[in-house]
Amino acid sequence: MATENLSFAAQVSEWAKAEIEREEAIFHEAAQTVANEVRTPVAEGGRMPLKTGTLRRSLMASTSDMPRIQEGKTTFSESGIEMIMAGAELGSTIYLGFQAAYAARMNYGFVGTDSLGRTYNQTGFGFVDAVAQRWPQIVIGAEAKVRGRFEAGPAPQS
Repeated sequence: MATENLSFAAQVSEWAKAEIEREEAIFHEAAQTVANEVRTPVAEGGRMPLKTGTLRRSLMASTSDMPRIQEGKTTFSESGIEMIMAGAELGSTIYLGFQAAYAARMNYGFVGTDSLGRTYNQTGFGFVDAVAQRWPQIVIGAEAKVRGRFEAGPAPQS
């Protein structure tokens, strides 16, 4: 349908809808990028240490509150964070948090004796902080990616 055949109100409505869809797409793309980057292992250019994958799998997403540490839990399965983020409404908050009890120690480091009597002198990997510091660049990248999808137009139908 050609826009010149639409009323002014219909044109504004389409434009407004497109803008909201674009903002929402950028929001979801940026959130997904954060989740992906924070879980990228050192061997793949990220900062997350990867031994068994437990820490990586313990990442949880929520739109209601920060996911909590699960004391004593040692195994985690993929939590479907992509579905939670995809369902988040524009303007809402997406909380990402690691549930593994040792997540903070791996991110920030730890020197001393823990509650189980183990002694550590461990430098942190900073996987959360590094991604958080990149937030402005992540949003710019998400906008560029979404802009490319929207400007490409709809995919041809077969």
